[in-house]
Amino acid sequence: MSLTDKVVVVTGGSRGLGKEMALAFAAAGADVVIASRKFDGCAALAEEVTNRHGRRALPIACNVSDWSQCDALVEAVYSEFGRVDVLVNNAGLSPLYPSLDQVTEALFDKVIGVNLKGPFRLSARIGTRMMVDGGGSIINISSIEATRPEPFAIPYSTAKAGLNALTGGLAQAFAPTVRVNTIQCGPFATDIARAWPDGLRDALTEHNALHRVGEPDEIVGAALFFATDASAFCTGSTLAVDGGWR
Repeated sequence: MSLTDKVVVVTGGSRGLGKEMALAFAAAGADVVIASRKFDGCAALAEEVTNRHGRRALPIACNVSDWSQCDALVEAVYSEFGRVDVLVNNAGLSPLYPSLDQVTEALFDKVIGVNLKGPFRLSARIGTRMMVDGGGSIINISSIEATRPEPFAIPYSTAKAGLNALTGGLAQAFAPTVRVNTIQCGPFATDIARAWPDGLRDALTEHNALHRVGEPDEIVGAALFFATDASAFCTGSTLAVDGGWR
């Protein structure tokens, strides 16, 4: 599953699943663009990528809920590399809230913006250019919440369900040269897990066949599959990486 001399953009790329994917893509031979809200984290990982794997790495600060920042990201990437071969829409967030009636408009808009609006804008801009350039792969990072929503994450579940629908629509719109697929994740032990309430980790392990949460590097196999020609006959697909959620 080689990505030699390919260009891969990863949003939410400075930590968690995004960091693991960025490092794996570089190890497979790709140059990577690491985009996240905080530039310092992106820059630190970009330096690590270059030191460990000898690949070019471009750090970019970008809040994907802002279309103008999405557009600026696209322009910076094409100015630096001239093309994008793989786009990974990984940026996401799911703030906790005390009750549904206390979900503010600002919180709701923020969740929809990061998890759905940003992926739409980046995919529309980059996917269209991928078609002109002869092809590419778009990978959307979704969640089990998209199909099994929990009361504590309804805005997030709604956004991720929209992201799943976006995958299907874009797969048709960009066919036959650009493939668009979804990785639907279960719970992973990223840094966000440190904020889980007491007892949540144990409760989550009861919901899947493997009786544990995923380790961040366990996203890598699925990401490389969809990023490379190993998945040449897959588009509009959803791959569950959730430990056998039930």
